[in-house]
Order: sequence, then structure tokens, then C-alpha cells
Amino acid sequence: MTNTVYLLLGSNLGHKAEYLKTANSEINLRIGNILRASSIYESEAWGFENDNSFFNQVIEVSTKKTPRVILTEIHKIEAEMGRIRSATGYSSRIIDIDILYYSRCIVNEPDLIIPHKHLHNRRFTLVPLVELVPDFVHPFLEQTSANLLKICTDKSLVIKIQQVGY
Repeated sequence: MTNTVYLLLGSNLGHKAEYLKTANSEINLRIGNILRASSIYESEAWGFENDNSFFNQVIEVSTKKTPRVILTEIHKIEAEMGRIRSATGYSSRIIDIDILYYSRCIVNEPDLIIPHKHLHNRRFTLVPLVELVPDFVHPFLEQTSANLLKICTDKSLVIKIQQVGY
């Protein structure tokens, strides 16, 4: 069975646009066919103080892999690209890949929560998500992506910096 997964990619170190491009390539090879990609957006750090802005992008992937297998592959991709995970919370990173949605499934496990638990609180997630799927309904909150953005209390600046087309 094929499912559609929405992934958020982010980077705030080094050659950020190149890291997003590399992550796209690895995801396409290892997780599934990328159907569409949002533009790349620049935003300030969320959840921690940092002068390095983030580049973010949401991609839509067609996959036959389970959420658990996808998470394992994501962690491998991040590690191979040089990501070092911090045990103390949010920090700068070469690449970060989050599972936002897996079709309309809800997963609630200690190390895997889908939809992503902070999705509705982050403009840097919602703005590119709305570009791709404004009418997608969050399976738990029962709100469209566009409506979640309208009611989001995060007021951080999110700027489109690069148009991407798939």
C-alpha cells in the first residue's frame, strides 16, 4: 500500500540550501518518490536562541515504507550528513528532518508522534505546508493547514527565498 508522507527539512549551519538538496536526494532514494516540494523559506531559530537563520522546506513523498522505517532512514540520513543530536534540547544543525504527516494516520509512541506534535505551533512549518496542501486536514485537530496557520500564535518571520518546483 502506498502512503503520502509530508516531511519538513531544516538547516541552519553551513551551506543550508545544499544540505536541503542533498537531503531531498537521499529521501528520494531511500524513502520514496518526492512528488512535490515547497519553496525554501528562511526563518529564525525556534525553541532556542541562535543568530543563524534556518532554511526550511516541506516535501510530499509517496512511500510504501512504514512510519517506523521512515524514522530509521531519516536518522541514518541525518547522521550521514553530519548531524549531531543534542541531548539537551534544540540546537543548531546541519540537517533536521521531521515527519509531519503520514497520510491521515495518527501514531503515538514514545519516540514517534505523527502528526508532529509541534506542527500547529510553528509558522516555519505551516507556511511551506500551506504552499503544498492548504486544504489538508490535520487528523487530530480537524483543522486545515491554512486554518492552522491563521490561528497560529507563533508570529516569527518566515520569508520565501527560493522557488522550487517538482
